[in-house]
Amino acid sequence: MDTREIKLSGHIIDSLTLPKTLDLIMDMGGDFEILDVNIGKQKKDVSHAKIRVIGNDESHLGEILDELSEIGAVISEIKEIELVPSTKDKTLPEDFYSTTNHPTQVRYNGQWIEVEDIEMDCMIVIDPESKRAFCKPIGRIEEGDLVAVGREGIKVEPPERPRGKKGVFEFMSSEASSEKPVRSIVKNIASEIREIKKRNGKIAIVAGPAIVHTGSAPILARMIREGIIDVLFAGNALATHDIENDLYGTSLGICTKSGEAVVRGHRHHIYAINEINKAGSIKEAVEKGVLKSGIMYECVKNNAPFVLAGSIRDDGPLPDVITDVIQAQDEMRKYAQDVDMVIMIATMLHSIAVGNILPSYVKSICVDINPATVTKLADRGSAQVVGVVTDVGAFLPILYESLEGLECIKD
Repeated sequence: MDTREIKLSGHIIDSLTLPKTLDLIMDMGGDFEILDVNIGKQKKDVSHAKIRVIGNDESHLGEILDELSEIGAVISEIKEIELVPSTKDKTLPEDFYSTTNHPTQVRYNGQWIEVEDIEMDCMIVIDPESKRAFCKPIGRIEEGDLVAVGREGIKVEPPERPRGKKGVFEFMSSEASSEKPVRSIVKNIASEIREIKKRNGKIAIVAGPAIVHTGSAPILARMIREGIIDVLFAGNALATHDIENDLYGTSLGICTKSGEAVVRGHRHHIYAINEINKAGSIKEAVEKGVLKSGIMYECVKNNAPFVLAGSIRDDGPLPDVITDVIQAQDEMRKYAQDVDMVIMIATMLHSIAVGNILPSYVKSICVDINPATVTKLADRGSAQVVGVVTDVGAFLPILYESLEGLECIKD
């Protein structure tokens, strides 16, 4: 049998890190011996534990240690990170380390250094000249990159469960449910938005076309105009139907005010794409007076960056839509590391995509009428997401009502 000692530190009782560690070892067929435990007595005190992990052989032990590293366990014996150069673009060495979305440090040249641009399912690459560590997706690995392998010299810091009064963003919050009091949850989210804006933080929204279909587009447009929302991530559908709504007063051919079908209205979204194509881009359509209101209009007028990522089912698409998925990911990454909160509304695919590139410390809300959307986000590793199961047509009005008059709204 092979053994290694690991250390746990932090609020390991409140966050259930200690029992999770022991459960994980046993679930994977290993064994353990608790060598030392020191429990903090005051709320500000941290706790420590030292545990000997026992595996059937080196490979089995390595598998257990891999899983333990994701919940914050650190191997006691400090060693340098092991690096192996990539022999080919988009190709990784054997036993490469795959990242979590938690803040991560690596031991290099006798020092712990922060891994920059952390996100899940990526690789750690060291630049020996600058002595910096970067997070890189496999598609961006280049021949000669020094890639971290194994599990030595890597330290992961998962979020701690808050102590004292529980907040809406309590780490590992309970499963999404339609029975939770939506209005009180939304008010708590509004309070978090206020705090973020007070310190000049940034908030992104991941928006699905249901925002337009439910008549909530004017509210989102207002939130962009008033500086509540700083960045927009969406697809072709949200932008197209928002523009259709401005030009023709419909969304998918349905009047957004009366809810009634308009004769031949099913063609309006194609007409809308055509008008933007004639103008050259969404920005040019605004500058030429073609587009006069709406979500995309406010993004242009208020210099709020937007990333429209395409999909195989898109009509058109609009000229601003990025149809290369790798390019779209890279464009989203430019903003994902710089936001303090992300609100994901009524779009499963885009929500999961953005969730995959977010660090775990970014406060995230997923709003969807389908609880499965929130569940899938958690299953993919975005466990920090707060789920709100409700209709977007109810969520945005309540949120804006809760924000009206707050200092976060700019003049």
